[in-house]
Amino acid sequence: MAEKRTILVCSCEDTMPLDADALKRGCRGAEVKQAHQLCRAELERFRAAAASGAPLTVGCTQEAPLFSEIAGELGSNITFANVRETAGWSSDANKTGPKMAALLAAAAEPMPDLPYVSLESEGVTLIYGRDERAIEAANLLKDHLDITVLIARLGALMPQRVTDFPVVKGTIRSAKGHLGAFELLVDDYAPPVPSSRGALKFGPARDGAVSRCDIVLDLSGGAPLFTAADLRDGYLRADPNDPAAVLRAVLKARDLVGTFDKPRYVTFTEDLCAHSRSKIIGCHRCLDLCPTGAITPAGDHVAIDAQVCAGCGQCAAVCPTGAASYALPSADALMRRLRVLLSIYREAGGATPILLLHDEAHGAPLIDALSRHGDGLPANALPVAVNEVTQVGLETLAAAFAYGASAMRFLLRAKPRHDVSGLAKTIALAEPILAGLGFGAGRVATIETDDPDALGALLRAVNVGAPTQNPASFAPVGAKREILRLALRELHRAAPAPVDVVALPQGAPFGAVVLNVEGCTLCLACVSACPTGALTGDPEKPMLRFAEDACVQCGLCKATCPEKVISLTPQLDFRAATSAARVLKEEEPFHCLRCGKPFGVKSTIERVTAKLEGRHWMFKGSAKRLDLIKMCEDCRVAAVTEEDFDPYATPRPAPRTSEDYLRERERLKREYEAREPKGEG
Repeated sequence: MAEKRTILVCSCEDTMPLDADALKRGCRGAEVKQAHQLCRAELERFRAAAASGAPLTVGCTQEAPLFSEIAGELGSNITFANVRETAGWSSDANKTGPKMAALLAAAAEPMPDLPYVSLESEGVTLIYGRDERAIEAANLLKDHLDITVLIARLGALMPQRVTDFPVVKGTIRSAKGHLGAFELLVDDYAPPVPSSRGALKFGPARDGAVSRCDIVLDLSGGAPLFTAADLRDGYLRADPNDPAAVLRAVLKARDLVGTFDKPRYVTFTEDLCAHSRSKIIGCHRCLDLCPTGAITPAGDHVAIDAQVCAGCGQCAAVCPTGAASYALPSADALMRRLRVLLSIYREAGGATPILLLHDEAHGAPLIDALSRHGDGLPANALPVAVNEVTQVGLETLAAAFAYGASAMRFLLRAKPRHDVSGLAKTIALAEPILAGLGFGAGRVATIETDDPDALGALLRAVNVGAPTQNPASFAPVGAKREILRLALRELHRAAPAPVDVVALPQGAPFGAVVLNVEGCTLCLACVSACPTGALTGDPEKPMLRFAEDACVQCGLCKATCPEKVISLTPQLDFRAATSAARVLKEEEPFHCLRCGKPFGVKSTIERVTAKLEGRHWMFKGSAKRLDLIKMCEDCRVAAVTEEDFDPYATPRPAPRTSEDYLRERERLKREYEAREPKGEG
């Protein structure tokens, strides 16, 4: 460790063994202290360590609130690692020393500060229901929020004795927005008639009414107003037939007043986006995967609404250019933690590590249950908590195996609540790369279970294969695309059987552009469309060059090409990173007849000239006109001016002026007078 750190590890009243030698080997440079009951009988030992001023890591998360309170009073820098449920409480407890050392060291790896966006709510609430249950919910909230009740499929409703809140009828046609900024389009909208007696009556209805509110409480029992409705901040939906669910939604709505900070999960750089060029669509990977609709087209790039984004991270995982990158944590921060975890595990004596990536909501309780009521995690299963497992991209997978991981497993629910196809695509992309480099098949997979015992059994059944002989130790630095290239190069270096080229499935963000040379006219439309500079021309001569390392296979070149002579081949060429751009096609330029300046493509100029000579009415019998095609843009203008060429090739009448009209009138007058007989006086 770069800084002198104190590490406190507790045996939790001797319920788990502590391997002092493994801890010292893995946490070299740190002062490792062991305890029996650190949170109670030996609490003063913790106070003393916290008061020393040295950075502190505690191998306990159960009592983190107590330790944090004391550390805050003493101004100590403290981090926590769970070594009990993830390591010590296991049937493999005597072998978990290297894992404990790795977990403690990785916990000390700093995480960057997160950017936030603010959502502001003044408590203006729309309750959308169909009967008295919506009115009952409104009565519970009327003293806390500004309530309006919208009733759909109207039945008999008793009028309110006192109008504490408006009750109107209508059906929501569409909805958009988020906490503090919802906009609803309502059809069949009508306010109540004040004279309603036995049941509420409503006035004339109209369609297209607009309602704006901060919170939406949906008790309609119908289809949700939003995709991935549980991820939309400020939108609360409950089954009206479930009183407990309705009460939970009411209590949650009551607290949604004020200013709320949520992480800006995704950092987006518009200039890197390869969505479209000249209204031709190229990359749309993120648009296909976003569950909340937070991503929308915005010209040549897409726009990500940070207020709507729920942080699944699939857009960042599949973005080929690095325009979208995840921030909770960023890819490079996660890779640095994996680097520490795997290197310390190896140095402490561990072998064949399996990385288990999980979220806190589902994975942490499952691991906890396995440790308390089952055999616990295997000694070589290293759990890594992330915000969402779908945030993990190819750069993280490549780095993990380069650092020495033997296998990776992503822990999912038995029935995922939301689409995880982005993760499936990432795994489908990683599998042929790992297999092609000799790591073997099945190294990366998902575990979809809600059963802790099944989790333990599946981890113990993982075929880890041979350990990596030359694990990497590179530090991930730079933007996402650069980190991905670096991770893949290091993976290639550490591979058991490296090859130069690996074939990839369709849709992969790596590959080659294949050109039908005979059909290409070197118009370079593909160059202007390429968003990454993979295709380039040459200002001095007609040439098309291709740099495979920059290509993201967005397909804009293929869609833009007027001759349709471009095709894409998805592959990963490890030589591309150090290779110069190769020439796809090069031709001799045509030299201007007047000044000799090279311009255009000789074959194209000659072909066009041959087609027009003697055939087109504009060029028949005029060699000088045909020579214009053989001149550069400057000389062409000069020649047209000097020769007084008419662009329509036929003489045009001289422009008529006022004098012409006056002269014509005088002539006509004289002719008229000459024809008229003179009268007798």
